[in-house]
Amino acid sequence: MTTTYRVGISGLVHDHVWGEIDRWLAIPNAQIVAAGDVNADLRDKIAAKVPGIRLYATWQEMIEAERGNLDILQIAAENNVHADMVEAASGFVKAIITEKPLAATYAQAKRIATATESAGISFLVNWPTAWFPAFQELERRLLAGEIGVVRYFKYRSAHNGPKEIGCDPHFYEWLYDGEKNGAGAYMDYICYGAAMCARILGRPKKVTGLRAVLAKDYPLPDDNAVVTMLYDHAMGVAEASWTQVTGYVGPNPIAYGSEGALAVDLKNGQLHLHRPGKPVEIITPAPTEFPLRSGPEYLIHCLDTGMKPEGVCSLEVGLIAQEILEAGLRAADTGQTQILPLES
Repeated sequence: MTTTYRVGISGLVHDHVWGEIDRWLAIPNAQIVAAGDVNADLRDKIAAKVPGIRLYATWQEMIEAERGNLDILQIAAENNVHADMVEAASGFVKAIITEKPLAATYAQAKRIATATESAGISFLVNWPTAWFPAFQELERRLLAGEIGVVRYFKYRSAHNGPKEIGCDPHFYEWLYDGEKNGAGAYMDYICYGAAMCARILGRPKKVTGLRAVLAKDYPLPDDNAVVTMLYDHAMGVAEASWTQVTGYVGPNPIAYGSEGALAVDLKNGQLHLHRPGKPVEIITPAPTEFPLRSGPEYLIHCLDTGMKPEGVCSLEVGLIAQEILEAGLRAADTGQTQILPLES
């Protein structure tokens, strides 16, 4: 008999949540039953999408009132409250999924790990890029040794800024708050490169970082950032920008290995495989397949099969990514390279 999983939405101020709600609604054995957020207009918005949903004025009220009625908690809130939400729900839900990154700080990320591991909760960090066909193909080929030992990996995440591209004010107001977000463009976009390096290369030995406000004329922590990671036999680079006015970034991400190079062409979703002395091989990845088409689908699959979430969306990778983020911030703000593992 198929299990129906009851989903509660904790916070509605992360713009990704509206796409995730559609993905939950597309799963036959998932049912969104409750949501909590302080913003009445966002509660009205979800009520229009999910008839009959039980709504609460805060996430705390929802979790308390729905204790015993929820199987899955979907977190779509400010980064700095992720740990509070996980701790509040970890006594009764079966699984938790949070929008990226894991938290605002490494200390908060470790609280999440402690709470979920002690309660035996299935936990997933939802990186939107994890469900792109080209990114899945890139990861598969790199981990299979397609270009030998990876020596250098770089990923750039960029656009012209949350306000400028039309994000909801409920979203960008907290993205511009250093405490709620953890930084600015740095936390919003360096996190992708940090997670990909954590997945492909693991935990680095040393991390350096730079961040600054280069263009914006309103208060925010930073609008551009770069983090570099040193491994025993490789380097990783993560770039972030909220001032990029064009979508073009060139091959991205790109990996250079001992036997070639592999890059994603974001314009058409293809991969370019370069080998010494051979013509470039253009690879068109197959469409994503069940259960790897979305975070909700994969989490339900993990619950149905009893497996632990693996890969870039796992808690383990999320923790390393958060440690890289913390180290890069410390390096950027002090001018000193950080040695990992970090001291508390």
